[in-house]
Amino acid sequence: MIIFNTTFHVANEVSQAYVQFLKTSYIPQAVASGFLMQPCFSRVMQDNNAEGESYSIQFKVKNVDTLNYWMEQEGHLLNKVLVGKFGQSVVGFSTLLEEIKLGE
Repeated sequence: MIIFNTTFHVANEVSQAYVQFLKTSYIPQAVASGFLMQPCFSRVMQDNNAEGESYSIQFKVKNVDTLNYWMEQEGHLLNKVLVGKFGQSVVGFSTLLEEIKLGE
C-alpha cells in the first residue's frame, strides 16, 4: 500500500471556497472509482501566514501502477477542474509515501 500525498498552498481569498470544493467535489470524485481509498484532508499547521493557508490531502492506493492508471484516466481531468476553478491561487506538489507496517 502506498500513500499519495498532495500538499497545496492556497491564497487567503479563496481558502474557504477551496476547502468546500475539496470536501464536496474533489475528494468524492477521487474516491468514486475505488482506486483511491481512505482520504485524509488536513490543514498544515504553521505560524500566521499572511499569504495563505496550506493543506494536505492523502489517499491510500494499492500500488504505483494503480495510481498511474487513475492519474491517466481520472486524475488529470480532476486536476484540470481544480486549476480551472482556482487558477494560480492554488499551487501544489505531490509525493508518494510507502507505508511501513508497525509491529512486523
